[in-house]
Amino acid sequence: MDTLNWRNLNFRVTWICLLICLLGGGHALAQYENERDATIPLEYFYIKRTGPSLLRTLLSKVTWGVSTGYGHTVFSHDLSGYGIAQNPGASPVIFNGTQVAAGYSNWFNRVVTTPNTVTGQTFLVNSDTASIGFRSRAGSIPLRLTLYFEFDRYRIGGGYSVEYMKIGDFKPISHGEDINAFSPEDPSIILSKYFVMLGGAVYRYNDYLLVVDFNFGGYNPGSSFDKSVIKKGLYMNFGAQVEREMSEYFRLFVRPSYELKSFKLNVPESAAITHKFNAFYVNVGFTYRLPELRRCVFKQCRAQLNHVHGNKEYRSRVHPFYKKQNPHYGENYPTLLKYKGGNKKKLNPY
Repeated sequence: MDTLNWRNLNFRVTWICLLICLLGGGHALAQYENERDATIPLEYFYIKRTGPSLLRTLLSKVTWGVSTGYGHTVFSHDLSGYGIAQNPGASPVIFNGTQVAAGYSNWFNRVVTTPNTVTGQTFLVNSDTASIGFRSRAGSIPLRLTLYFEFDRYRIGGGYSVEYMKIGDFKPISHGEDINAFSPEDPSIILSKYFVMLGGAVYRYNDYLLVVDFNFGGYNPGSSFDKSVIKKGLYMNFGAQVEREMSEYFRLFVRPSYELKSFKLNVPESAAITHKFNAFYVNVGFTYRLPELRRCVFKQCRAQLNHVHGNKEYRSRVHPFYKKQNPHYGENYPTLLKYKGGNKKKLNPY
């Protein structure tokens, strides 16, 4: 009998507690719009959070990057329809077809007409009988800036780059024993480029991400070139970028790429000469995007995790932007001291 009464008492107490929660305490589980609606400290946990503004949400999709590195450019041109005249101890001169007397001493960055004197010691060769042309190489250090929108795994944006290069001597691709090399006028150039970028992530391994992208745009070869006689075209750059995610905002990367570009030099009363200067680049740099949440406004706050004050959500002001943050708790030091350095071999370092 005592056991039955005890069960009935527990049953009644349970129902009374449920009624109290539903009728009297239910408002504590409600979600309040602002702090003024909260009447007790516990209710601050149920205030509706105010997320980031629409502008900040859009800006958080924007990533900008800075990189530098090394570029290797190969210059070459097609001299179809031309011939080469080489006098002893002089620079080579090209001429149009059979018009040997009218030559050009510079046909790279400007057109320089040079009277050509043919003697018994002059070496002559024509494109009709041999493959003729010249080739040169140049190294450069590029500075590249990018700005792009990232949606899911796709990217679209643009950028600008500038590089200084010094072009070496042009050496003949044939008859090297009879034709001398020549140096162009103003061999030092500053090449600037502006481009559109399209790309996407194709593979991920832990904190590493492989991104392939395609850049295309225009370029300006600088004041060393006579703009009135050259006709520029678009250039194309194909790259594969390996990124290391240091945090949700900050990444380091290395990007090898290959670039195709050319221009035509218009020669008076002669066929235009096509110059190619394709290049291989290796860029290293970093990218950074604006965080979606505002930095915590309270200087004394030491929370490492994204957190709430009142109804507003903030990111930590003490967690470094270049370190990955655990989604469940903030971690300035993700590896414990006992697992670092010499402590790795100790069973109980403490």
